Amino acid sequence: MRRTAVIAVVVALAASLVGAALMPRVPRLGAQVTGDDDLARLARTAVPDPKGHRGLAVALVENGRIRTAGLGDRDADGRPVEAGTAFEIGSVTKVLTGMLLADQAAAGVVHPDDRLGATWPTLTGPARDVTLAELASHRAGLPRLAPGSVLGWARILWSNVSGGNPYAGQDIDTVRNAADRVSPDAAERGEVHYSNLGPSLLGHALAAKAGVAYPDLLRARLLQPLGMNATVVATHAADLPADRAHGGRAAGRPLDPWSGMGYAPAGVGPWSTAEDLGRLAAATLAGTAPGADATTARFREDENNRVGYGWFTTRHGDHEVVWHNGATSGFRSYLGFERATGRAVVVLGNTDKGVEPIGRRLLGVPEKEAGEAASLAPVWIGAGLAVAFTFLGGLSLLRTARRRELDRVTVVAAVVWAFAYLGLAHRMGDWSVVPAWLWPVGAGLSVAGATVAVTRWSALPVVDARVPWRRLLSVASSLLAAVLALAAVSD
Repeated sequence: MRRTAVIAVVVALAASLVGAALMPRVPRLGAQVTGDDDLARLARTAVPDPKGHRGLAVALVENGRIRTAGLGDRDADGRPVEAGTAFEIGSVTKVLTGMLLADQAAAGVVHPDDRLGATWPTLTGPARDVTLAELASHRAGLPRLAPGSVLGWARILWSNVSGGNPYAGQDIDTVRNAADRVSPDAAERGEVHYSNLGPSLLGHALAAKAGVAYPDLLRARLLQPLGMNATVVATHAADLPADRAHGGRAAGRPLDPWSGMGYAPAGVGPWSTAEDLGRLAAATLAGTAPGADATTARFREDENNRVGYGWFTTRHGDHEVVWHNGATSGFRSYLGFERATGRAVVVLGNTDKGVEPIGRRLLGVPEKEAGEAASLAPVWIGAGLAVAFTFLGGLSLLRTARRRELDRVTVVAAVVWAFAYLGLAHRMGDWSVVPAWLWPVGAGLSVAGATVAVTRWSALPVVDARVPWRRLLSVASSLLAAVLALAAVSD
């Protein structure tokens, strides 16, 4: 036993050294700079921590002048970010949809208090009675997403694990059918409860009223008048912009872009650039953009927050900022302005590390008031996955290898799962929070367990069970699950 322990320790140390070369590599904001040098320097000083960022595109509007800059890399190949590099903008799209409502209301096509069913007559369910204004301000009492089937939620979960597009296949019928099934929550209606379903219904309803598709209405009424020619809605993979930024986790894992028509008005599929959003910010701040009245804070959320049509207004100390942010699986965005100073800012990032504090600091909000970056999930989830998966397989394998009653098929399953857990930790853990050197330690632990198992291999029976086929079936299903887990996190 002592000899086996010594061998296991030596092999584990060697494996840890090899693992150090394979451990997760967390991106850092690169040194490359394009565009306005002064703005690039100012933006870099506003970045609380460069770890977890890969590239940023920034626009700053002051006194009607738009300046743009790119920092870092647009992709893993090291190509620089430029002002014209397209990023997924996520929920920043909601302000565009809100501005479409204000624009169509100003044109007399609709009224904000019109019922959804009057604007989109094909709807038949209870949601047809909510108003357009309620949809634009998250006050319709609708859930965040359309209620789905077990199979649908399983597909979304798989997409989140694999880094794929969770909205693939969700078209206009998806949200229209949801509106026919879901009943607005009477207790929440009239209060602000953030929803992706509501703005999606609003955008498609306005498009249906105009007799066109949402991307066409957006382009005709807002994008073309503002010269936002680089802004597109990718409803299919073929629509993705050329030379776009590539998104990924702050831990380094690349992720697929989102595309789809169903939730496009809420932020699934739209791409834009710092240049284009800078034009939007400047015109909105000046009040000349179509639907600029959408920024008016009409409804109160709490003491410091109010909401208009898609736009939020938040007080940060002495600063009152009109803004919206965006978050897809591999991108973050922020668009905001302050009327009192006449300053507007755009910040786009190509990892899932938030950029809100950068934008607020560029607007002049003090660091202590700028707050933390928004996150789709609490930090502890990614950190917990990193630590748990890194050590779970190795510890389990060591325990299995030391059991008195053991057989070869059980050893094989335990070894496969040990390395499957390492793969899951590598790809799913948030290594921008957890020290990356823990991963090679976990790799060494798994190899130590495998070494102990190997020393017993020749003395073990193939199957040690009263009913061999049951053991074999159990092990086969376990191995299949491990293979699927590894396939999910592989590129």
